[in-house]
Amino acid sequence: MLNPQPGVYINGQWLAGSEQLSVINPATEAPLATVAGGGEASVEQAVHAATTAFPEWSQTCGADRGAFLRKIVRGVQERRERLIELQSLNNGKPLFEAAIDVDDVIATFDYYAGLAEALDASQNSSVPLPSDDFAARLRREPCGVVALIVPWNFPMVTTAWKLAPALAAGCCVVLKPSEVTPLPELELADIIAHCGLPAGVFNLVCGTGLAVGAPLAAHPGVAKISFTGSNAVGVQVMQRAAETVKGVSLELGGKSSLLVLADADLDLAVELASGGGFFNAGQMCSATSRVLVADELADAFLEKLKARAEAIRVADPFDPDVEMGALVNQAQYQRVLGHIARGINAGALLVCGGERPVELPRGYFLRPTIFTNVPLESALWREEIFGPVLCVRSFATEAEAIALANDSEFGLVASVVSADAEAADRVANALHAGLVWINAPQVIFPQTAWGGYKHSSIGRELGPWGLQAFQEIKHVIRSL
Repeated sequence: MLNPQPGVYINGQWLAGSEQLSVINPATEAPLATVAGGGEASVEQAVHAATTAFPEWSQTCGADRGAFLRKIVRGVQERRERLIELQSLNNGKPLFEAAIDVDDVIATFDYYAGLAEALDASQNSSVPLPSDDFAARLRREPCGVVALIVPWNFPMVTTAWKLAPALAAGCCVVLKPSEVTPLPELELADIIAHCGLPAGVFNLVCGTGLAVGAPLAAHPGVAKISFTGSNAVGVQVMQRAAETVKGVSLELGGKSSLLVLADADLDLAVELASGGGFFNAGQMCSATSRVLVADELADAFLEKLKARAEAIRVADPFDPDVEMGALVNQAQYQRVLGHIARGINAGALLVCGGERPVELPRGYFLRPTIFTNVPLESALWREEIFGPVLCVRSFATEAEAIALANDSEFGLVASVVSADAEAADRVANALHAGLVWINAPQVIFPQTAWGGYKHSSIGRELGPWGLQAFQEIKHVIRSL
């Protein structure tokens, strides 16, 4: 068990928290650490520190802010192996997946360092007007103190997606990591603490949603809240934010589809379905958990996908041959098992999986699970499961496939597999999703926007849109 750790960092200092948070290793169910988190009093301190620091930090030039972000990049690079280990210990994901996450953090901070450095040249840009009697200029200014609430499925990644653009924009931050996976986030915070940021610019308060998240969302000193998590909690965050009319960005759930057209490469389609459904043990808002396959390929595809799923090595995250690790905690494990049981009761056909590997009597492990004949109105087909569960269904026409994919309250991502570039583009354009991959794994770049349609998102992260989410627009008009 790791030594007890402070979970509150305010105004440049680590402070003793008031709440004890127990952190568990999901692969062994053994305690990892106790973290001293905070509550409403810590939130008040953190917002005050950020508010005090904002006037000076908001006036720093973009080049200086970019320099701080590059120091964070170097710090993460120096502690890369430690961060990978903490990710695997606390989250249950294999080391190779944790390495992808850490490298994503590096790329994100580096990207926003560049955008911060470019701000100085673009500030006070002139605006063409229809009258020669006036001149106008545009300024983009930081929106103020921002609260960042991040989930447990990608520790540090979702933090980087919010924190890097917030700092680049000139905002001061209060970060609330998930109480389930605080250890890698605390290591990242320690890196930031050693980068020389002015006191109060970056603050962190570990704690539960009730103790920390709710008072952050309602605090009148917070100008903007950026939340990633479940739809149910996102609604609560939005309701509390409405009381003080603060800005809100929400990245919520998904029930995404992978469409395998009749001319698709079967082996490629199987690999993309497996990766889209079983990476991170399916604990992704972007999981392509609904697989739609052309009638003529359906039988062969299902046979190959079943064989691929059964061959996946589920093991301890530190096993050198592991392909899929553990679910994050007992609550999530039981939730997924409940979905599987209800799916069977609703008449869906279990093709494989749905149970614990017999060789792993401890830990929150689950075999990759595939269903077919899933009723369209069942929870298995319509609700986000957040576990390694795929539902496979065939379609007769392209129009039917598009209709099935779009028949969801969510619209985060989608995937298309086809040898016909024109057909793939046509289908991609028709899908109600914020990001569509064609013949590609779920690769994400800092330069491209992240977010979706309908109930999946409000706003966008990454790219220049991620920076704009933390900026206010000011026009200055002068009479000549």
